[in-house]
Amino acid sequence: MTTRILVADDHPVVQAALRAALATAIPETELIACSSMESVLRTIALEPASIDLVLLDLSMSDAQGFSGLFLLQAQYPTIPVAIISAQESATTIRRAIAYGASGFLPKSLALSVMAKAVASILDGDVWIPPNIGPMDAHSDQDLDLAKRFSSLSPQQTRILMMIVDGRLNKQIGAALNIAEQTVKIHTSTIFRKLGVQNRTQAAVLVQRAHADR
Repeated sequence: MTTRILVADDHPVVQAALRAALATAIPETELIACSSMESVLRTIALEPASIDLVLLDLSMSDAQGFSGLFLLQAQYPTIPVAIISAQESATTIRRAIAYGASGFLPKSLALSVMAKAVASILDGDVWIPPNIGPMDAHSDQDLDLAKRFSSLSPQQTRILMMIVDGRLNKQIGAALNIAEQTVKIHTSTIFRKLGVQNRTQAAVLVQRAHADR
């Protein structure tokens, strides 16, 4: 049975390295490379049940920080998502796990270690670098933010990411093929669920979820 792993990373070198490592460590692996969050969503939508794991970079051209993780969890909650990133601080790693990631793979890992980490995640484990220490010390703020973001529907999460990107209601409506008034209704619901009053506060909240402390 083929294992299908989607790699969301816009660096061809990273994609090639992962392909080589996984092909050796995990037999019959099909690696699907996507260089943007939009292409990730389009690819998964074609056959979501066939994707066994998403390896998600934190620095995509159209999804910075944990926004891609929030979006995937909202739209495809049964697909495990592990972070693969050059950001390797303990705070970032703990936050990723608090937000529901199935693991965190620093890009500095040796390819053999990375392949073993992916195999572990596919077996249902949560994998983090061994030098990070206990992962049960999530801050109240991280847990609160995770709860707020998880309350959003997939459509609301996509709209939130577009709000953070600076798009106007008319632009969001055109991109999602919905009426501008519908966007306004969704926006009001998003603000209420997140406990903010306006677009600026919503953007600050998303940035707070991403920034190291």
